[in-house]
Amino acid sequence: QVQLVESGGGLVQAGDSLRLSCVASGRGISNYVMGWFRQAPGKEREFVAGITQTGSRTNYADSAKGRFTISRDNAGNMVYLQMNSLKPEDTAEYYCAGANTRIPFFTPASADYWGQGTQVTVSS
Repeated sequence: QVQLVESGGGLVQAGDSLRLSCVASGRGISNYVMGWFRQAPGKEREFVAGITQTGSRTNYADSAKGRFTISRDNAGNMVYLQMNSLKPEDTAEYYCAGANTRIPFFTPASADYWGQGTQVTVSS
């Protein structure tokens, strides 16, 4: 079992940056593709970014490309999401997730582990 805990969310203004962190306990994350998802009120949970086991490949939703960067530290069992140039439409609950796959993308239904989420609110 892997337990995931996110942190780093908050209330920021448009154009600001935030760095989300996800710490894993239990089994290590080195065997899993890790990803960040988000869910806004009334909307489905959506993929934001993914990173393969070694960090060699990443993948981003179109809405995140050029602004967000996913990274990982397997030794520390950490996953990060650096978010720059934040927009009001980025407002959502952000979740860290892990999946037993080999490509840096997976659907919510394919995730093996989830964190509890951290709220990001971007004001205009």
